[in-house]
Amino acid sequence: MLKSIRGRLLLQIGLLLLTIILLLEAVFAAAVSTYYFDSARQIVQSRAVTAATLSNQFMEGYTLNQRARYILENLVPGESSRVEVLDLQGRTVVDSYGFSSSRRTRTPDVQVAQQGGVGSYSGYSNAFKQRIMAVSSPLVSYGEVIGTLRFSVSTEPLYQEVTKLIGWSIGIGAAMLLLGFALSLIIAQRIVGPIKELTAISRKMATGDFTAKAVRKHDDEVGLLTDSLNHMNEELSKSEKMKNDFISTVSHELRTPLTSIKGWGETLVVGGLDDEETTMLGLNVITGETNRLIGLVEDLLDFSKYQAGEIRMRSVPVDLNNLLSQLDLQYSMASNKRGVVLLTKLSDVPLPMHADLNRLKQVFVNLIDNAIKFSDPNGEIRMIAARKDLEVHVCVQDDGEGIPAEDLERIGQRFYKGSSKMSGSGLGLAISKEIVRLHGGRLKVESEYGVGTTVTVTLPLAVDDSAEKAEAEAAGQ
Repeated sequence: MLKSIRGRLLLQIGLLLLTIILLLEAVFAAAVSTYYFDSARQIVQSRAVTAATLSNQFMEGYTLNQRARYILENLVPGESSRVEVLDLQGRTVVDSYGFSSSRRTRTPDVQVAQQGGVGSYSGYSNAFKQRIMAVSSPLVSYGEVIGTLRFSVSTEPLYQEVTKLIGWSIGIGAAMLLLGFALSLIIAQRIVGPIKELTAISRKMATGDFTAKAVRKHDDEVGLLTDSLNHMNEELSKSEKMKNDFISTVSHELRTPLTSIKGWGETLVVGGLDDEETTMLGLNVITGETNRLIGLVEDLLDFSKYQAGEIRMRSVPVDLNNLLSQLDLQYSMASNKRGVVLLTKLSDVPLPMHADLNRLKQVFVNLIDNAIKFSDPNGEIRMIAARKDLEVHVCVQDDGEGIPAEDLERIGQRFYKGSSKMSGSGLGLAISKEIVRLHGGRLKVESEYGVGTTVTVTLPLAVDDSAEKAEAEAAGQ
């Protein structure tokens, strides 16, 4: 049980309550004992000092025996204390019961009184076999101590009363401890209950069941955890759906070229190679579909590396203008089925940077291919590079069908294809965003449905050390 949150919570609350109650019990016991015994001591001391003072004032010159008889004969009626008159050796001259004793009393209160002070003592009396409290006051004649007046009382009733009060307080403390423990059970259940529900839902999510939803009951940390779990549930559900759609798409993408390759292969095998035109047509189809398969497999391999965080950049000093010029030449020389024309506008100044040339080429090839795919037949797309401070902005624009608003926010997420029939596997843009991110840049997609799309890639430029030094020297001057 102690391994659970509820068990630890109950243990901690129980220990806290027990500590508080024990401290309160100790304070209460000390306060009650101090109050009762101090009150009793003050009463006894008041009587002893009053009697001794009267004797010292009005019986000066009397012998100790005379004083003893007078004091005992004039005690307050119903005096509950035992009154003794002791000589300087501590022997009892006479007490309130009329007895005398040769046994010497050497308790601290008597010793203080023999020195001229008022002393008190609490302890066990061997003579009476019980606990007592005593107060001794000096009897003085002409400035000299001639004896001691001692008042003593049994403290057994006080101990019984204090014990009874402490017993009541212990009972009340135990009841409070039980009540606190019961309340802690309720509190623990209110805390642990929602957590158990969230645990059950998370287990269902782990098995692939994303239908369960947690109910937020309180506006606290558990409520925030509930919202987070529900949000994660929704995201995982969407991711699962996109993954299933992606698998379905990939299966279709693989099946279509394989079917074409198989069909043309069988045609060529059955028909032989006599018809050169048919043979070339079949080989062209097989080559084109094979290239499609290679492209899809490369996307899958890149995506696998992207998922595992294994995409590594081999950065070298490059001029981005050269790469964009090569792409412009490549797409100008090679015709495409849709007859789309690429218009390129490069920066007038060099665009030096440290980058993986092949990976950046993969990004811009993907963006240009997407632009061609979604452009109108015989239309045009534009690739514009502009330098701004220590960054370069490369825009790829098309005037095609655009992206619906509901798809725009999720474009570039893994597996997400969009609603267009021209959408591919849903991996190219996600991989491109990751490559740009690894270069320290960012990729932004802007689109208006029915008007066109603009994809902007922002990349950091390399810092020229010599130029920096020149600028620093100029600033210093």
